[in-house]
Amino acid sequence: MNEPTLTIIGNVAGEVDLRYAPSGVAVAKWTVASTPRDKDRATGEYVDGETLWVRCTAFKKDAENAAESFVKGSRVIVTGRLRQESWEDKEGNKRTSLNLLVEEAGASVKWATLAITKGAPGGGAAPAAKKPSGDPWAAAPEDDDIPF
Repeated sequence: MNEPTLTIIGNVAGEVDLRYAPSGVAVAKWTVASTPRDKDRATGEYVDGETLWVRCTAFKKDAENAAESFVKGSRVIVTGRLRQESWEDKEGNKRTSLNLLVEEAGASVKWATLAITKGAPGGGAAPAAKKPSGDPWAAAPEDDDIPF
């Protein structure tokens, strides 16, 4: 367990690819692009740096939730264990990619608002919530009075 843990904030670069392994386990893969932006002191203009592309892989319910929640361009925060994978392409060139095995993923509220839907533990639909009687937070107040 000496793998580095990393948090990436960036934009989803394409659609989330959700597939199922022969065992039935959901696997989602997507790419997050993160481009640093710095202000050039000489010109006062903002200059984009080199984009970091990180492949993300999530499993089980996390995979299904990511596929349902993220679309191309979504601003996300993803945390996981970083791995580097190397291979040879068809022409014999050595290639390398950074891959994040996702432990947590969520949307950023920097430039968007969210509507969160909580699922039941272990997946599946959450049970219907019952309004506790006498709970001032169970519903919006009838008027502008604060309920305490």
